[in-house]
Amino acid sequence: MKIYTKTGDTGKTSLLGGSRVSKADLRIDAYGTVDELNSYIGLLRDQEINQKREGLLKEIQDRLFTIGAALATEPGKEKVKRPDLHNEDLELLEKEIDAMESQLPPLRHFILPGGHQVVSFCHIARTVCRRTERCVIDLIEIEHVDEIIIKYLNRLSDYLFVLGRLVAQELKVEEVTWKPRM
Repeated sequence: MKIYTKTGDTGKTSLLGGSRVSKADLRIDAYGTVDELNSYIGLLRDQEINQKREGLLKEIQDRLFTIGAALATEPGKEKVKRPDLHNEDLELLEKEIDAMESQLPPLRHFILPGGHQVVSFCHIARTVCRRTERCVIDLIEIEHVDEIIIKYLNRLSDYLFVLGRLVAQELKVEEVTWKPRM
């Protein structure tokens, strides 16, 4: 199979289900941003410090592909075979967040991204996750999207924030806190 099909040369692409839409369609923007987020999760997975979390980060990437498939499916095409999210996927993230937070001091200030390259990668992934969430919410305003997708993205951004804090602790770098100028 060739990687190029030439079917998108006019600025249109196909949804799962067959209809063709503009590549600027909100649905395409949403699952394209999921793909961008997935790439950042891959970058995090590739960091040496995250070797012990490699399995979980791969699981998150798998769930992001699931979300991408849901978003790429034409509305009303329930018979299109695709994977789906489960409440257990949310619970896994919550369990991981709780486990990481139990190792961290209480948060008393806003945290500025930075302090170490890997910490910054966590924050980049977190902000892309938040943008992904906003794209999906834009889509929800005009078409049905399963609400578990928003819940998952919301929980994932929380996970990425706490991961950044834990990575900072593991690397023995001080968290950069925001001290507002008054």
